[in-house]
Amino acid sequence: MFSIPLFGSQNFPAVAKVGLSLLISWVIFPSVPPTGIIKTAQWLQLVPAIIAEIMIGIVIGFTARMFFEGIQLGGQLVGFQMGFGIVNVIDPVSGANFSVIAQFQNLLATLFFIALNMHHVFFNAIALSFKKIPVFHCSLSTPLWEWLIDLSSNIFLVAVKVGAPVIAILLFTSVALGIIAKSVPQINIFIVGFPIKIAAGLIGLGITLPMFFIVLKKIFSHFDEYIFIILKAGALPS
Repeated sequence: MFSIPLFGSQNFPAVAKVGLSLLISWVIFPSVPPTGIIKTAQWLQLVPAIIAEIMIGIVIGFTARMFFEGIQLGGQLVGFQMGFGIVNVIDPVSGANFSVIAQFQNLLATLFFIALNMHHVFFNAIALSFKKIPVFHCSLSTPLWEWLIDLSSNIFLVAVKVGAPVIAILLFTSVALGIIAKSVPQINIFIVGFPIKIAAGLIGLGITLPMFFIVLKKIFSHFDEYIFIILKAGALPS
């Protein structure tokens, strides 16, 4: 609950996170298969199991968080090209400063995330984790970390997919402004170019919004696949 997007936001009340966690635990508990080891285990043996369960939960939430970071990175690149490099707002999830364009795209992605009911995928992953990784059978193995490292490279891939169309429009705008500056040196291109790049960036964002949602839909459609691979890599070999 503290690592999944939306629920992990600092604006989401901590009491609500705890209450939702207890509610989900109460609902899932009857479906968890009983294990004889739990009945005879000493409390010192439970500590590693608790830590392992917490790590699996963090990894599942971190899977989605990486893609949202890629979306924010793409928006940050677009905002920088538009001249919004110093116009920053505080991200409620991470507490870091991002440009207004990055925050705008992050909010759109969050709303689309909810509209597709993708948060249900993570609720299902919590229940599935107890079936794929029984208690005392969690392994923070090398394949798991290798998969997370490979998955983290998608941050830059998502950023390019999200930001490339608008960045291309702003690049052509800068080229056009450069040609004008050489052809008509009397024009103060720095004063004229700033509002033009902002207008071009905003128009480009509006034009490419359908493409933005198509990219998001393709990304979100693979979440269940990524989670299944993580659960498979985190289970001890039988």
